[in-house]
Amino acid sequence: MPGTKTPPIFRPATLADIPALHALVESAYRGDSARLGWTHEADLLDGQRTDPESLTAIIDDPDQQILVALDGSEIIGCVQIARKEHGTSYLGLLSVDPRRQATGLGRQLITAAERAAATHFGAHAIEMTVIKQRTELIDYYHRRGYSPTGEERPFPHGDVRFGLPKTTELVFVVLSKRIA
Repeated sequence: MPGTKTPPIFRPATLADIPALHALVESAYRGDSARLGWTHEADLLDGQRTDPESLTAIIDDPDQQILVALDGSEIIGCVQIARKEHGTSYLGLLSVDPRRQATGLGRQLITAAERAAATHFGAHAIEMTVIKQRTELIDYYHRRGYSPTGEERPFPHGDVRFGLPKTTELVFVVLSKRIA
């Protein structure tokens, strides 16, 4: 139930989690359910955010991990970390059940991801990409210690696996943070 006071349990996702994980990510990023929260992309993109095959590939890759937050047996949040070069990890797929946003769970997931990146991948820095037009979200990450690097990366326009943009102007900005 949203708003429960029991702290969530964090653990790596397994292949058995994929159906619930996929539903969570889609509900947090796309469509009307995403509009219940403040971090959605529903005004910028239609279509999917991810698919079961992509989630399977992440879970099967020893250089990546998805951490899930559990309330009992229910997956209520997740975050992806991936090993990159030169002691850097990537943070992505941060998703919180829209009914539980603004409860501190996102901050807890980021902290768990930073800890896991340092422990499992030896990372001393984390980077992420955020759609440039999502200024509220960029501000949120800034409050968590992430700073713009000045680098921009193209959005994969035309690749339906990443959604159907409502504008051709989408581009990613890169944010980073030292963690060790």
